[in-house]
Amino acid sequence: MAEFLLELLSEEIPARMQARAADDLKRLVCDGLKAAGLSFADARAFATPRRLALVVDGLPAARADVSEEKRGPRIGAPDQAVQGFLKGAGLSSLDQAEKRDTGKGEFWFAVVTRKGGPTAAALPGIVDAALKALPWPKSMKWGSGTMTWVRPLQSVVALFDGRVLAGEVAPGGAMAPLPFGDTTRGHRVLSRGAIKVADFADYTAKLEAAHVVLDPAERRKIILEGAERLCAAAQVALKVDEGLLDEVAGLVEWPVPLIGTIDPAFMDVPPEVLVVSMKTHQRYFATARSDGQLANRFVVVANTVARDGGATIVDGNERVLRARLSDAKFFWDQDRKVRLEDRLPALKNVVFHAKLGTQAERVARIAKLAVEIAGHVPGADRGLVEQAALLCKADLATGMVGEFPELQGTIGRYYALSEELPAAVAEAIGDHYAPAGPNDRCPSGPVSIAVALADKLEALVSFWSIGEKPTGSRDPFALRRAALGVIRIVVENKLRLPLRRFFEAEDLLAFFAERLKVQMREKGVRHDVVDAVLALGGEDDLVRLLARVEALQSFLGGEAGRNLLTAYGRAANIVRAEEKKDKALAARLAGTPDAALLEQAEEKAVAAALADVERALKPALAAEDFSAAMAAFARLRPPIDAFFDKVTVNVTDKPELRLNRLKLLNQIRATMDSVADFSKIEG
Repeated sequence: MAEFLLELLSEEIPARMQARAADDLKRLVCDGLKAAGLSFADARAFATPRRLALVVDGLPAARADVSEEKRGPRIGAPDQAVQGFLKGAGLSSLDQAEKRDTGKGEFWFAVVTRKGGPTAAALPGIVDAALKALPWPKSMKWGSGTMTWVRPLQSVVALFDGRVLAGEVAPGGAMAPLPFGDTTRGHRVLSRGAIKVADFADYTAKLEAAHVVLDPAERRKIILEGAERLCAAAQVALKVDEGLLDEVAGLVEWPVPLIGTIDPAFMDVPPEVLVVSMKTHQRYFATARSDGQLANRFVVVANTVARDGGATIVDGNERVLRARLSDAKFFWDQDRKVRLEDRLPALKNVVFHAKLGTQAERVARIAKLAVEIAGHVPGADRGLVEQAALLCKADLATGMVGEFPELQGTIGRYYALSEELPAAVAEAIGDHYAPAGPNDRCPSGPVSIAVALADKLEALVSFWSIGEKPTGSRDPFALRRAALGVIRIVVENKLRLPLRRFFEAEDLLAFFAERLKVQMREKGVRHDVVDAVLALGGEDDLVRLLARVEALQSFLGGEAGRNLLTAYGRAANIVRAEEKKDKALAARLAGTPDAALLEQAEEKAVAAALADVERALKPALAAEDFSAAMAAFARLRPPIDAFFDKVTVNVTDKPELRLNRLKLLNQIRATMDSVADFSKIEG
């Protein structure tokens, strides 16, 4: 068995594209190997800022001949079908095929043999196909070439069993092709000259000697551990940011963490401003003091080894950060000279959407909706809710949000606090975009809840009204996120909010139902259980709906629930089959069976049990005690079992008796379906 090593060296690849590109390269090459009949033991892909690398272990030195049968059309089929079969099988005439009787008629068959040969002969074509198919989010051409790639390619290492493959990458145009070779380059600054490699072990060792850590996971570990050591020595704690760690690991080939200091003059600026400025603009890691507050130290990751231990690099980064934070402090000081309320007229000049008007018009809609929602939020003061809703978008007219748009809402909160507005108003301004994602916290204050719900419901209702609904993977206005946010706020705060009251579009309620199903599936709730409750229709109280779902899932998880589901299925299947034969039967089955026609003890027992269950159901459902409602069903199983053992439903010589027994079975179905549509339950 042999090893295949591939490296594509280029100009710097954007960090956000590296992991996906490495996975795509691995997938495409492995698919090509499988299509060529080549098995392998393992494949691993790697990425650095300048290279994609792939190693495949356990490849055979040569491919064996492979034979496969292809069945063609039936004997006597139209000529077009026959010609298509011959072409697909690589045959020139039917003389090369054979007839076979399959038991269902005679068909043409062809035995197609794919000749084997050296693996090395197949690999160049597989590499070429993979390179052409690799789906970069953005790509470019360079020089006079016609090939597209994320950045200009510089060299290609392609080794099989230690030998260079015969092949090349052709950029096209007048550009010279890049022949496959066995040489690469190390770190752009810390290494000089070409590096000849023999196999993957030799490749990784020589790259490391040339100041390149090939594995992004290893670079990430070096950054994290080095940063934590520096922070411990400075008596601060690193604020770990997983996304930033991944990004910085994609920016350096030889990571060297260093620690710098934030100028004390900027420490009175809100910490969120400092963190965003450091992270978004400079890719620095923030640190915290022992009390959890932002510390005046930051970690920067260099891509080189400095002779002075990094002092010059740290000094340069401190100066860059000082300039960046000077802008932030200027906006912080200037913005506070104008009250949020006085900024509201400026929102008339900010277009929210061409069909939905300005931000000022949107704010008016949010305020009206928030006041209405406040009536369903315990403890929500309508006056404070209206004040917060009217001011929630005012910071869009500030210089700080113009510079740092990520901080809208957050900055509004700080400005509200500096104006000494009520704390609940300030918190609502800061919270009204939340939750922005599945890991974001939910608003919990009454005023915050009302304004956050109004912001999201207004967006959903408004975009629905102009036909801008999510389609497939397209959701430019983040309406799925808005719906999930509404669901989280309502459920986590146990709000009894009748959603239907706030929008008229029935398909918008269905949209919420689909989002709820997605969220419940992620929490381990069976999709068919959610479907069974949603099938009742008309339920827009999410708290009550989820209580039904939880009670039903719990009931079905026990033996009593599973057994009763079997009994329900027998009853429902018989009724459904009879309804299919007689379209008018359904109307005649409604209501309770005639007690006078109940002949056998077993059918009388079922009728009595159903009456008991219905008496127990009404108060349980009224009290929203769905667990008690499910428990009431458990008493149905024994009489239903006895009924099916002893009673014949389809007594053809007694039509009235037959109809009455079908009505009894239909009553079983209707009684259980009053809590959930059990026909939706799988199994």
